[in-house]
Amino acid sequence: MSPANNKLSPYDWIIVGGGLVGASIAYGLIQKQPQLRILVLDGGDTDHRASVGNFGLIWVQGKGNDFPAYANWSLQGADLWPEFARQLSHKSQIDIAYQRQGGLEFALSQHQLSVLREEMATMSRHTQGRFQYTLLDRNAALALQPGLGEAVVGAAYSPQDGQVNPLYLLSALHKANRLLGVEYQSRCPVEHIEVLEHGFNAAGSLAKHIVLCAGLDNQRLGKQLAMHLPVTPVKGQILITERAEAGKLPYASPQMRQTAEGTIQIGGSHEHKGLDNRSSLDIMQTIANDAVTIMPELAKLHLVRSWSALRVMSPDGAPIYQRSTKYQGAFGVCCHSGVSLAAAHAGLLSSWLLNTLDRDQKILIEAMNNDRFAV
Repeated sequence: MSPANNKLSPYDWIIVGGGLVGASIAYGLIQKQPQLRILVLDGGDTDHRASVGNFGLIWVQGKGNDFPAYANWSLQGADLWPEFARQLSHKSQIDIAYQRQGGLEFALSQHQLSVLREEMATMSRHTQGRFQYTLLDRNAALALQPGLGEAVVGAAYSPQDGQVNPLYLLSALHKANRLLGVEYQSRCPVEHIEVLEHGFNAAGSLAKHIVLCAGLDNQRLGKQLAMHLPVTPVKGQILITERAEAGKLPYASPQMRQTAEGTIQIGGSHEHKGLDNRSSLDIMQTIANDAVTIMPELAKLHLVRSWSALRVMSPDGAPIYQRSTKYQGAFGVCCHSGVSLAAAHAGLLSSWLLNTLDRDQKILIEAMNNDRFAV
């Protein structure tokens, strides 16, 4: 995007953070009210950026199993994705490789299959039956995904899961925002936010409203605006294979998915290592072995690259949508599901920020505020 002109009158909104969460919110705001002046302040390429290391799943299974609001929110977000993807691709002229063929969660023991059975049933109850799933025994799982290893005893399948290229998604959001008039400033770290009489000053720019979408930095910045935004880094590592024949993995899973280009993406690790985002051989070996256990034929493919990134994780894994009770016009958004919830952030959440949401949806979003955490 083109650099912002800070010499003009105050902006209506400053969004701190230009990753998937911040870009999706900016996209939603400007679509709903095109007259708004919106500035996105982004960091540098060397910052911890979850958006450029994302696995690319649009996932419902297991989200909010013990948090009904998050379960309903995840499902709504996934259901908004088809139209969101269509409009974004049309506006940006970027193919974001969106697919919604469904997803498989594999079980490697009867105990795991029983846990999946209970989780899926709980998700269905939370969503009043709107969450759709089928529990598969080994033969049924093989019918959907040939070539499964002997250790796979079954799986859960949901047609509401999907996948997308997260880098294309981020590029499409930035391009669409630019075309719609959103201003953008890169390499602009926000060290301090000054509270003014009628707004905020962030990095020399003034705005009536401010939304913190700065990932792991939200905890520090939130304190400046009297918001408790407890987030911690959880590292995930990803392996990429050479290209395989098309359709080798017709369904995505948390452990592996086939990209539109044909490569196989392997992941599923969770490490609590602070801000260390380096790849490590032992974890790479573990996730490779796990993938081969599920699909032995993957052992024939060469690995071509790997990376790791830091998830932005709240204490219970669900998003935090917070309105500052002390400073009117200040908000905090913390979320590790920037891909899954991109459509919801552009749609319903931007309406919440504009205070134009209906009562039921407002109650749903505000159920995910920070009241659930001890200060």
